[in-house]
Amino acid sequence: MKHIGILGGSFDPPHTGHLLIAEHVRDALELDEVWFIPTFVSPHKDTLQTSPNERLEMLDRAINENDQFKLSTVEMERQGTSYTVDTMTLLNERHSDTTFYFIIGADMVAYLPHWHDINKLTQLVTFVGVKRRGYELQTDYPIVQVDIPMIDISSTDIRQRIKAGKTIKYIVPHAVETYINERRLYE
Repeated sequence: MKHIGILGGSFDPPHTGHLLIAEHVRDALELDEVWFIPTFVSPHKDTLQTSPNERLEMLDRAINENDQFKLSTVEMERQGTSYTVDTMTLLNERHSDTTFYFIIGADMVAYLPHWHDINKLTQLVTFVGVKRRGYELQTDYPIVQVDIPMIDISSTDIRQRIKAGKTIKYIVPHAVETYINERRLYE
């Protein structure tokens, strides 16, 4: 039986916080891999600043140095609004020999009651909650808690820094920073 972590999100852009979360959960739970799944259209976000292909390219560049990180395009292939329950149903059908662990920050733990078809989803995946400043890891839904080093980075803050002409060095992987600069994203 394989044990795979799933880290989903818009990744607009991906940053070192995403990588830190994935690596520490992978290590703590002794997962075989962590799959990064960028959403096509997020049910939790109003708009995305970059195209699906740009987000895929940035994410590929962000994770390419870790052999235990994989990029899954399952939501991009399906297009439309990306509901986790649909993604996990599909992944469970395709990988019946795998136990999946869906990694979420404390902000999403608090939002679990509002997730699409949450009761079915809790039967398909084990949720893993990690701390995030300003949120508690408390819910009525079953979650595994993993302590990680606190790092206060968000994609929203990165986009704001770029618009303000501030550095994003070390907040995103170098390859992502280079791609953003070359394409003049988020300006």
